[in-house]
Amino acid sequence: MAHRALLLVDIQNDFCAGGALAVAEGDATVEVANQLIKWCRTRGEIVIASQDWHPQDHGSFASVQGSEPFTTGVLDGLEQTWWPDHCVQHTPGAELHPLLKKEAISACFQKGENPLIDSYSAFFDNGHRQETQLRTWLEHCHVNQLIIMGLATDYCVKFTVLDALKLGYQVAVIVDGCRGVEMQEGDSIRAFQDMACAGATLYTLEEWFELHG
Repeated sequence: MAHRALLLVDIQNDFCAGGALAVAEGDATVEVANQLIKWCRTRGEIVIASQDWHPQDHGSFASVQGSEPFTTGVLDGLEQTWWPDHCVQHTPGAELHPLLKKEAISACFQKGENPLIDSYSAFFDNGHRQETQLRTWLEHCHVNQLIIMGLATDYCVKFTVLDALKLGYQVAVIVDGCRGVEMQEGDSIRAFQDMACAGATLYTLEEWFELHG
């Protein structure tokens, strides 16, 4: 029997207000997530999450590279944005948002642990050289449909969705449950377009509830 799961991408303190890499209105995703969690729990649907989980010397950090944040360079042969230090393992910034209904989350999959390469997707690092435990877990639970939302639209949400589609999952994206970094104006819109072109179905939360009861 196939199942559906809600995947909450990186709804962590460092991506929300006051965080080291705060996304504008990042906190607004929490209420959307909690409404979807409630919907899932009433239907016996699975809720899971991903979590950026960097060592303090991660190679994507501008401080490690001696560079200005948000400039670009090359890391492990791949073009890389140099980010402010964020989501460092075992720090408050790496924790899931305190208002998120974490008791409903069945499993949390950590990424970005290898200091030599960044990992936007919840499935793979940016070079697709290493894989997290997410796909194995989903296969064990016979999940073939994913509802995806979280932070940030134009990075971790986008690449998680694209990898999920390549792996054969049916993917619904809750657009008002996402917020973007927006290093360039329109990055989030372009990310949603890329997801839709790759085969994802985009919904607002209201549309999802209207169509699925």
